[in-house]
Order: sequence, then structure tokens, then C-alpha cells
Amino acid sequence: MAPIRSMVKKQKQNKDKTDISRKEGSVEKETTSTKWKNKERVLVFCQRGINFRARHLMLDLRTLMPHSRPDNKLDRKDKLTVINEVCEMKNCNRCVFFEMKKKKDLFMWVSSVPHGPSARFLVENVHTMDELKLAGNCLKGSRPILSFDKSFDKSVHYQLLKEMFTQIYATPNKHPKSKPFIDRIMTFSVNDNRIWIRNFQIVNHEDMSLTEIGPRFVLNLIRIFDGSFGGPTIFENPKYTSPNEHRRNLRKAASFRYVTKRSAKDEFNKRVTEREEHIEESLDDIFHTVTQADINKIKSQSG
Repeated sequence: MAPIRSMVKKQKQNKDKTDISRKEGSVEKETTSTKWKNKERVLVFCQRGINFRARHLMLDLRTLMPHSRPDNKLDRKDKLTVINEVCEMKNCNRCVFFEMKKKKDLFMWVSSVPHGPSARFLVENVHTMDELKLAGNCLKGSRPILSFDKSFDKSVHYQLLKEMFTQIYATPNKHPKSKPFIDRIMTFSVNDNRIWIRNFQIVNHEDMSLTEIGPRFVLNLIRIFDGSFGGPTIFENPKYTSPNEHRRNLRKAASFRYVTKRSAKDEFNKRVTEREEHIEESLDDIFHTVTQADINKIKSQSG
């Protein structure tokens, strides 16, 4: 009886070992399937001296990107190459940096750290989430669908920008701070040589009805550099006009408008003086009615 009992115990132990190994294999498969592989980290911060609207736009982008990391404001005296060291300290391989000139012109840098490329944009028509007061809403940390216009596939520099935007704004799969839901769409469309960025909520997945959430802003491309925050220029936008030049053209048009108004007023005054100097001819001969006295006068003169 003793050897039979020992054989039964050995069979039970072998079954337990096989069950444990199967469970461990299934757990390993589950962990490998739920593993966070894409380690994209985006540093989103700004320079000192930006206004409230630019600061709210930066905060909106941070809330939309769970893989973003904040940092203190960069001093205006520091060079932009310092940002590469800051990204290395923060363990970030992408960066979105905001800077402002003359307290009115907002610029945005998008860079792949540390080797590049990087692009500089002029930010126009900024509308934040709180300012728009739209009815759209989405889960914080949800993953977005990035929708790009067809024109992003036509030219090389737009293809490069599409890849950079995808690496920055796309939330990595299985990110610890992200939610496993897709309930919003970020659209990138090209119109009037500018990139229009808008954010929508997916209300119904069946008919794909959308409601805008915000923020909403427009990017006017200035240059694309080979390095990170500098280096040789890959592409320069020939249709870009700086804000200073745009304001100068507006002032020039306003001055021309004043000159045209002044010349029109002078011509009007000249016509008024000519009208006053003009002597009107009498119309009595034209509208005079012939009477019997006139007839008798003519007869006496002829006789």
C-alpha cells in the first residue's frame, strides 16, 4: 500500500506543478499584452513673460496629454539650447515650448530632443477651453484619434510635421496615466497656408456625431530646423509675414486711407469754390411770354 500512496502523491504533485506553470504562462501573456512599450514623454512648458491666454493654452495641452510633463518657466536670458538639457533631466524625448515677443506675439516650438528636427510656428486665433464655453466633454486621460488633412501627404515638409504631431499628441498605448477609451478626435487641417487644430468629442460612435471641446488655435509655420531648437534650415515658409511687418502694412494702409480722404476733401472744396464763382445766365429770354404790347412794338419798329 505504501508504494501506491507514494505514486498517487507524485501524480498529484505533478498535476499541481503543471497547473501552476500554465497559470504563470497565462499571467506572463497578460503582462506582455498590457505592457507599456511606447515611452514617449513630452515636456510642455513656456518662457517667462507670456500672457494669460498663452498660459491657459499651455495648461489645456497638458490636460489633453497624459504623457506630458511640466517644468518651471524658462528665463528670457537663457538660450533655447538649454531646453535640451532640461528635457534630458526630465527624461523627455519630445518638447513643446511657448515663447512670446512684445507681450503680444506668441510662438510655439515643436522639437524632437536631442537630435531634432524642430519647427517654429506663430500661434494665431487662440481660443482656450474655458473661453469657448463649449458643450463638449471627454474623459481626462483618454486616447485621441488624430485626423489629418489630405494636404499633409502632398508635400514633404507637411509629411514631416504630420509625423512630429503624431509623436507628440498621440497618447501612448497602455500609458499608466491614460484611460483605455477613445472618446475624442484632434483634427489637423491646412487652410490658407496655416494649420488649424481643433479638438472634438465623439458623442455617438455609430453615426460619429461630434461636439467641439477646445482648445482651438492656428499655427503659421515659420521654419523647420535640422537640429533641436536650432541648426541648419530644412524648410522656410516663403508666404510667412512676421507680425511686425503685418502691423507695418496695416499702418501704411491706414496712412494711404488718410491721404485719399484728404485729397477727396480738397477736390470737394475746389468744386464748391468754382460753383460760387460761376455766374448763372438769366433765363428770362427763354421763358418770356409774348404779349400784345410786344407785337405792337415790333410793328412800330418795322414800320
